[in-house]
Amino acid sequence: MEASKETGTVAAPKMDLTLKIYNSMTQQKELFTPIVPGKVGIYLEHLKCEVTYVRNFTDVDDKIIRRANDLGENPLSLSNRYCQEYLVDMADLQCLPPTYQPRVSDHMEQIKDMITQIINNDCAYVVEGDVFFAVEKSPNYGRLSGQRLENNRAGERVAVDSRKRNPADFALWKAAKAGEPSWDSPWGPGRPGWHIECSAMSAHYLSSKFDIHGGGIDLIFPHHENEIAQSCAACQDSNVSYWMHNGHVTNNNEKMSKSLGNFFTIRQITERYHPLALRHFLISAHYRSPLNYSVLQLDSASDAVFYIYQTLQDCEVALSPFQEHGKTARINPAAEDCINKLRDEFHARMSDDLNTSHILTGAFQDALKFINSSLNMLKKKQPKQQQLSLIESLRKIENEVKEVLRILGLLPPGAYSEVLQQLKDKALKRAELTEEDVLQLIEERAAARKNKDFSKSDQIRADLTRKGIALMDMGKETIWRPCVPVEQEQEAPPAEKEKKPAATGEEQKA
Repeated sequence: MEASKETGTVAAPKMDLTLKIYNSMTQQKELFTPIVPGKVGIYLEHLKCEVTYVRNFTDVDDKIIRRANDLGENPLSLSNRYCQEYLVDMADLQCLPPTYQPRVSDHMEQIKDMITQIINNDCAYVVEGDVFFAVEKSPNYGRLSGQRLENNRAGERVAVDSRKRNPADFALWKAAKAGEPSWDSPWGPGRPGWHIECSAMSAHYLSSKFDIHGGGIDLIFPHHENEIAQSCAACQDSNVSYWMHNGHVTNNNEKMSKSLGNFFTIRQITERYHPLALRHFLISAHYRSPLNYSVLQLDSASDAVFYIYQTLQDCEVALSPFQEHGKTARINPAAEDCINKLRDEFHARMSDDLNTSHILTGAFQDALKFINSSLNMLKKKQPKQQQLSLIESLRKIENEVKEVLRILGLLPPGAYSEVLQQLKDKALKRAELTEEDVLQLIEERAAARKNKDFSKSDQIRADLTRKGIALMDMGKETIWRPCVPVEQEQEAPPAEKEKKPAATGEEQKA
């Protein structure tokens, strides 16, 4: 990597922009090659590809109908309400909106057309208004999940419909029942089965061949297996190049689910933690790995993002007087090395099956430490050219850190000061304190220190730390920031001495 003497810009390194992803179909990592060069999905947007991302909403199924009937509500109204709430949560987590968000109820014609094609191809049959897919007509059934058809024994957990030719056959269309929404069809009024909707809508928006199909690991069988069977039955050339499946967020190593009653909604968590702290927590594990929910991990994620944003805020404030300075200076070799390592490490990890685990450690943390140490140097008197180089080095590393955060969806939409205050507000809520309470305790601690009652001042500090509030002495001033709560017996804080030097904000962050 070279820095231009004229402009101070850093040339992009010659990196291998290939991407390997784990394909559930082949059960191995494969080099990603899009069907149409330059047009793919999701993270590949960063690799300058045109993204078409489809995320469908199932707004009519058995569970929705049962819930709506219990509430005395129209099923589609209930679904619409939950869809809107879901979109609010996704926006809070800074998830990019899909290109298309189709709903089942808006695509009945596409669904009925696909079912008709499957029937015409002799892969489905009609029984009393129901339409069933004949799994024996799918010679490769089980290739995604590894399930053998003879081992797919329906009826062990649910009653087998005696009208089926094979117990493993599944519904493409369900005949209308009293109290359920229905649509007209060639086979009589009814509604789609669960699996067919995804095949019909993906074919409508992406064609019968597309690059990536994703979903939870629990959907591999039977949902995605049935999708493959019915899509190929409707169109022989149907194919998904890469199947990607994510692990679950677990609670005590059990999958969170409504049936177990061990789940938390996004809204419940963001009542106490900032949405960006939750996002940081969610990307802390590889997408294929289970992620065990714990308050400690959320506290750690909250502390991590506070440190990141505080560092960037300090850098922004420090550089503000130098807006027109240093832009023609060459960045120093240490900054070049820091940027080089950050780029290389980030791209290497993301290109290896989108490996976000530990992606904000290592070189990323080194970049933050470099910023903090450079900010300390900037306060000291130094030759002008050296200062200009330091200013430009800080600018370039700041931009590189922000680019990583942007790609990961962790760059705040507003000012750093705003998100930092929001993080502090959440910490106060978890501690069941107000800011006035904390400021009062800071005054009491200052009085205790003045009276040389160090036991009391230690106790005040320890009590606040146990609640996730850290006190930092900045010369004659004491400020506070959120921290990971620490139990008193784990702290073992040394007694404060009258002449003990106070830790600086930079030392606390580093």
